Amino acid sequence: MQLINDTNYRSFPAVSKSDLTWLEEYWLPQHIIIDLRKAYANGTLIDAMITEPEKVDYFKLSVQGEDYQYNADEFAAAKEMKKAFYKDPFCAAFVKQCKFQHISYQPNFKVNYEGFEFTVPAKCKWDLFRPDIDLSGDIKSTACTTQKQVEEVVRHFAYDRSRAWYMDLENRSNDILIFISKVNFKVFKVPVKRDSSIYRDGKTKYQEIAFKWWYLFSDLTKSS
Repeated sequence: MQLINDTNYRSFPAVSKSDLTWLEEYWLPQHIIIDLRKAYANGTLIDAMITEPEKVDYFKLSVQGEDYQYNADEFAAAKEMKKAFYKDPFCAAFVKQCKFQHISYQPNFKVNYEGFEFTVPAKCKWDLFRPDIDLSGDIKSTACTTQKQVEEVVRHFAYDRSRAWYMDLENRSNDILIFISKVNFKVFKVPVKRDSSIYRDGKTKYQEIAFKWWYLFSDLTKSS
């Protein structure tokens, strides 16, 4: 039996947050999708600098496994963002015991959409994983410059959906989104608790999109 690992994660046959995002973006105008991909690429760069530095090529301005070609300004901004992250007392202490890029996988992840229960093979990869204190998290690049703006971005970019997906895959009760501004290089944090509106709204979002995925791509006879 094939086991999921870092090498085969992307090709492993299970539904990820990226798959749900792809399905959601399928009906979006092309110019919006292009803008989102650039934003995601910059997020990937700062993620890699902090959690997978061995994948960052500072000479070719690239990240191993990514087809996006960065420019010098994007790399310079990401380096400043990394400095800001480690200057933040919470972030610096939190990552000391973190497992980076931890993979979670459930072959029969139960989802309930408006009373209809079904299962999908589900996976996710955590930026920051701390089961010892029941707190894990995600690092985000942002153009926001205030706490209010990042809290609005959580809903706009469906980060609430992805955090609920992750939390349910590992049965986590506490999570945190860490935003690093590429404009003023400030760090902003948005905690996500299981009883919070962010988690509840995010779960509602993933239940709906997961149902669409199941309906389109799964064998309907496998419903529970």
